[in-house]
Amino acid sequence: MIQTPPPEMGHPLADTVARFAWLLPVLPLLGFALNGFLSLKHAAHAGPADPTAASEHAHGDHGHAAHGHDDHGHDDHHAARHPAAKLVSLIGPGVLLLSFGLAVAIFGAMRAAHIEDPYILTLFQWMPTGDLSIDVAFQLDQLSMVMVLIITGIGSLIHLFSVGYMQDDPGYPRYFAYLNLFVFFMLLLVLGSSYPLMFVGWEGVGLCSYLLIGFWFSEKANADAGKKAFIVNRIGDFGMLVAMFLMFANFGTLSFTGLEGALGDVEVGALVPTAIALFLFLGATGKSAQIPLYVWLPDAMAGPTPVSALIHAATMVTAGVYLIARSGLLFALAPTAQLTVALVGALTAVFAATIGLKQWDIKKVLAYSTVSQLGYMFVGVGVGAYTAGVFHLMTHAFFKALLFLGSGSVIYAMHQAYHATHKHEDAQDMRNMGGLKAHMPVTFYLMWIATLAIAGIPFFSGFFSKDEILASVFARTHGSTLAEGALLGVPGSVVLYVVYALGLAAALMTAIYMTRMMLYTFHGPNRTGDAERPHLKEAPWIMTGPLVVLGVLSLAGGWFNIPPILGFLGADGVLHHWLEPVTGAAELMVTHGEAAHLSHSTEYVLIGTAIAIAVAGIAFAFAKLKPEALKPAKESPAEQGLAKTLYNKWYVDEGYDKAIVQPTVAVSRTVLWKGIDVGLIDGLLVNGSAVFTKALAWAGAQLHTGRVGTYAWIFVLGAVMVLGAFTFF
Repeated sequence: MIQTPPPEMGHPLADTVARFAWLLPVLPLLGFALNGFLSLKHAAHAGPADPTAASEHAHGDHGHAAHGHDDHGHDDHHAARHPAAKLVSLIGPGVLLLSFGLAVAIFGAMRAAHIEDPYILTLFQWMPTGDLSIDVAFQLDQLSMVMVLIITGIGSLIHLFSVGYMQDDPGYPRYFAYLNLFVFFMLLLVLGSSYPLMFVGWEGVGLCSYLLIGFWFSEKANADAGKKAFIVNRIGDFGMLVAMFLMFANFGTLSFTGLEGALGDVEVGALVPTAIALFLFLGATGKSAQIPLYVWLPDAMAGPTPVSALIHAATMVTAGVYLIARSGLLFALAPTAQLTVALVGALTAVFAATIGLKQWDIKKVLAYSTVSQLGYMFVGVGVGAYTAGVFHLMTHAFFKALLFLGSGSVIYAMHQAYHATHKHEDAQDMRNMGGLKAHMPVTFYLMWIATLAIAGIPFFSGFFSKDEILASVFARTHGSTLAEGALLGVPGSVVLYVVYALGLAAALMTAIYMTRMMLYTFHGPNRTGDAERPHLKEAPWIMTGPLVVLGVLSLAGGWFNIPPILGFLGADGVLHHWLEPVTGAAELMVTHGEAAHLSHSTEYVLIGTAIAIAVAGIAFAFAKLKPEALKPAKESPAEQGLAKTLYNKWYVDEGYDKAIVQPTVAVSRTVLWKGIDVGLIDGLLVNGSAVFTKALAWAGAQLHTGRVGTYAWIFVLGAVMVLGAFTFF
């Protein structure tokens, strides 16, 4: 089912609210402009009106922390509200809620119209040059609509949570300006009708991640984390740029619909689509934190916790998954690239899960779980089960946003308690928590819902999406282009069995480390301290309210795509039918034109296996982990052996530092700086030319002394030389 560019006029959506789709990104862009203006306006007034100065005065020697964080780069909270805080609190979340409302209205119009072809809304010409003509145009179809609803819906909840969480930060307007800009670029990314326009959004979210991760830039660690995210993503961007060059050189188009039309006569396994798909995947590994470019994502925890929720749940890290789903027909022509995507995704899922087993920082546990779950999504889209991949992207947005915002509530409570007693402990270390269910019951129950969802316990949202991915992998081990292909000489069916096994292993570890996080945070005795304990309490409702909504979605979100075998639970395959006009053709290409099929008995066995593994992981954690025996961070012994290796993330960062960073710095310092810059350019070319000119000037000066005798001798010498020349030559 190849899509072709339809005329704008005459499309079923042309006369509906969909013609205002351009407002979807423009509203958050407006929020960025207004909040940015408020930030600059008040920054221009120094003195008592300067909130930073006020905070420093109010907190005396704690003024250092007025930037909203402590020595460890962790979030902190102080009572020094920005003068424009109330207005910012209306603008920041307000534009997102308006955008979400418009998205819901467009979704309603799309459902009523039952469209098969995408609706292209062209705004203006961007790059009309020679054979290349790129418009600024938005593409509304079923896939982009799902992404828009996730981004604006989850984004709105995160913005509301931020109103409470960041209320006392001196950079409050700047924070919301960045947050609004982030959503604008993400919407541009998913609405763009061509790869170049998508790339604008792609780069924009990279810029915003740098700004938000390094939001508290006065701390070097935070600034370094922002730079790390920015630089690592540039490596992936190189791949995407090369892919676009290859696309235009071989197919003469860069629009999604144009490329799909040009792929009609290309054979499965051809070299060009395989190369393009692999380069696109390189771009996706950077943006979506897959091996070997995952290292920036855990460090992104340096930013405020709502930023972590936004990056991990609804925006940037899902861009790579969206890119592959959007390029489904291209990847369906490249089984080698698909097997690569699936295998890298499975390896990433397992590798990140092992690290998550031994992290003590509550946000680091969630960060590695995001890397691991993104691996699952890549397994889904890698095997051509695009609906399954997008489905897990959606359910993950629900429960991961809940987990991050829930951890934000926990950190908020811990900081409030430590701040009240002027105690300086790590508020994010789970060893300093424990027993919080008595103080934060709402957060406790909601985070357990999200934990059961991500662990894959039946009837929670993650169970349906994770099971669908694993079942899709198993179903393609035979009767598919993947099973008939090969990766580095290994038959595709063998690769798929390995991917399936790795998926099960990652599921087991996910259940263990997530249960560990809950046990050490909420169960057992409280380890915060006797003086701090009375100050532990639930966060305000502006923060807890979004958690409740996300809890409902984490609980019931799986009902959006119940598999046919469990159709007795409700309408089956709603998301699958919705996405079929976009992803259906690519999925059928992988399975030779027939839907992937498993016998009922096989499906029941797969579901039973997945449930058994999830339950076993939780049971193992309850049996082996004893929060009663855990000591506060200061009293805990250092990790040893394998635990130390896992705690230090397999020393991958250290390995990268020695293998890449330090040699690069050494070459830059000795060759580029001292050799080329200082020696060649400054020394030989710039200073050397100056010395040479000076020498010429000195020589010339010696000939212009004003002494007649010297001139006479030079005249005689010249005459002799001329006569000599005539005589001997």
